[in-house]
Amino acid sequence: MKMGGTENVILQYCEALKGKVNGIVVCSCGGVNEARLAEMGIKHYKIDDIEQKSLRVAWRTIRELRRIVEKEHITVVHSNHRMAAFYAQIALKDRIRKVATAHNVFHDKRSLTKFAYRDTEIIAVGKAVKENLVSYFGIDPDQVSIIYNTVRPMRTRIVEIPEIRNARSMGYLTVGNVGRLTEQKGMEYFINAAREALKKNDRLKFFIVGDGEEKEKLIRQSRDLLDKEQLYFLGYRDDVQNVMAQLDVVVLSSLWEGFPLTPIEAFSVGKTIIGTAVDGTKEIIDDGENGLLVESGDANQIAMAILELAEDKKKRVLYGKNAKKVYDEKFAFDIFSKMYVDFYEKMT
Repeated sequence: MKMGGTENVILQYCEALKGKVNGIVVCSCGGVNEARLAEMGIKHYKIDDIEQKSLRVAWRTIRELRRIVEKEHITVVHSNHRMAAFYAQIALKDRIRKVATAHNVFHDKRSLTKFAYRDTEIIAVGKAVKENLVSYFGIDPDQVSIIYNTVRPMRTRIVEIPEIRNARSMGYLTVGNVGRLTEQKGMEYFINAAREALKKNDRLKFFIVGDGEEKEKLIRQSRDLLDKEQLYFLGYRDDVQNVMAQLDVVVLSSLWEGFPLTPIEAFSVGKTIIGTAVDGTKEIIDDGENGLLVESGDANQIAMAILELAEDKKKRVLYGKNAKKVYDEKFAFDIFSKMYVDFYEKMT
């Protein structure tokens, strides 16, 4: 239950299903979102990190899962990781119904994946994820349903972030990138794009929100390429929508995605987003309608898109309005909640 899109979606399952099932138990290797589970009254069991490749860890995990299932009278196990689905196959009796949500597109571990999802009802978070399961892994399309990810609408007042407030008060256009500081999110290209955009428009301020293993590397890169007043690292925040509501433009520079929450978060607060045209992201952003799409790994294209939106306020406003409409009609929490409840009711 660390920070991340999948972890947020698990919290949303809990909210959607609480009170509609006999009980909910979450098993994870722990993290900041344990507190959110406690607030919701959801029981949490801390288990080993299932990505560890150790026979000792594997055997301990199998025994612990069997104990939890027996103790809590579990009848359905819902996995959110291929290895979690694999453990469900190994550890649990046939009488346990198995559900798995597939969050990403993969092109590896074909045999393991097919075994992990055997006799499992699969939810794909987007069309590209389902296509990957069917075409690459050979899974029966009738075995896979699609339920889009969601975020709750922002219901609190905006709490100003000093760095963003100061930039806006001085007439700067504010551009932010929100996500884990990992290779996947392509933050290095965002920093390079900031440098290129500033060569043509010095009335821009850039912000990175998040934490991760590449933090120090990215800070060094930014210090080498930019003045410290041009790009700010705001660290991990649990108020992503509050941050986005204060930005003029949001950027998602990912190198790959399954079905990212960042565009949906931006849409929920009516903000224009620039995203890389990777699987999942291009299912959400309609280029030239509710945002702009650029090639992944291309800092120059990101920079040009930033400059395009910086120079055309009417376009930014129009894309933002269109984005909010798409959120309300397609990605709202109530839609997600109903689809999950319907999915589970069909299992009974």
